Amino acid sequence: MFKRDVKSIKDIVLQSLRVNGLETPLLQKRIVDSWQEVVGEMISRYTLNVYIENQTLVVRMSSPALRQELSMRRDYYVELLNNKVGAKVIYNIRFC
Repeated sequence: MFKRDVKSIKDIVLQSLRVNGLETPLLQKRIVDSWQEVVGEMISRYTLNVYIENQTLVVRMSSPALRQELSMRRDYYVELLNNKVGAKVIYNIRFC
């Protein structure tokens, strides 16, 4: 008899994404989509645009006071967002 190498569908999909170079863009998309959920409804009202550039999440805000407040807690939000997707995707957040 022979032993079968049984893998879960999740592992197969993740391996396929990794081989085709799509894992990182998928995780980046999940980070951007998670912004509103992580910061809450009030802060997301003042968010104009969110995107990732060179492992830095760039967040455009309409309120200078809120921008300054969030800048002081950037490490906290980096950790929350990375934990949300389960991988170290971003290393910094730039509020502008």
